[in-house]
Amino acid sequence: MTDAALTTDTLAVTYTGNRRVEAVKGVSLEFPRNQLTAIIGPSGCGKSTLLKSLNRLHEIQPNVEISGDVTLNGRSVYDTDDPIPEIRKRIGYVPQEPTPLPLSIYENVAYGLRIHGEFESDADLDDRVERYLRKVNLWEEVEDRLDAPGAELSRGQIQRLCLARSLAVEPEVLLCDEVTSALDPVSAETVEETLADLKSEYTIVMVTHSMDQARRLADEIVFLYLGEVVETNDATSFFENPQAERTKEFVAGHGVAVPDDSDDEQSEKPSVTPEQ
Repeated sequence: MTDAALTTDTLAVTYTGNRRVEAVKGVSLEFPRNQLTAIIGPSGCGKSTLLKSLNRLHEIQPNVEISGDVTLNGRSVYDTDDPIPEIRKRIGYVPQEPTPLPLSIYENVAYGLRIHGEFESDADLDDRVERYLRKVNLWEEVEDRLDAPGAELSRGQIQRLCLARSLAVEPEVLLCDEVTSALDPVSAETVEETLADLKSEYTIVMVTHSMDQARRLADEIVFLYLGEVVETNDATSFFENPQAERTKEFVAGHGVAVPDDSDDEQSEKPSVTPEQ
């Protein structure tokens, strides 16, 4: 791969609670700029653990050890004095379960901009809210009710609202964790179309359990198994000519069972707001 926006260097994540579990094991990857990389693999293989370690999201929970490094455009994410909220601003995160802030549709998008003071006037803020609602194909559905609570939207609309909220602070990388798995098929298709539109402007890293979704959206594929990278390649080569035997089995639909003691994510759904 060339022109990587985000890289990992022997990144390892270990849970140290009741039992010690190494969920991600010495992963070194490059995530190409302005492309969508899908992380796939069987349930419990470390996909979401890897994703959340890319912007230090695991630091909000106890009993986690991380070694190795992540770099964003050549700058370390871990070996830095930069405030954590600034890192998470540059590497945004959209969770599996869409959760609007208890605010209006307008204020959900404006929230991060207000926190970081990144607007010049009320008119500028209005323009930015509209811009990012348009980016996620939501503006025409909500322009006449921006003062309504975000929670009143449909689940699919809320997921796009969460995307707009993440994009409003201009991240360099967007992390998406199973962002369509809780949606109905029509809403999921709309979110997929939005991601397809966004990937030319943003570096997107997406965890998905759907092989079909990875085929449709991804430029690059990372296949993870028991916390280790089995194979990574461009999407066409990965699906049409997989190299590793385990990849061939997985692509063919046979899958690979994960032992019960291979704990992927312990306490894997922290509540995260943009300022964290």
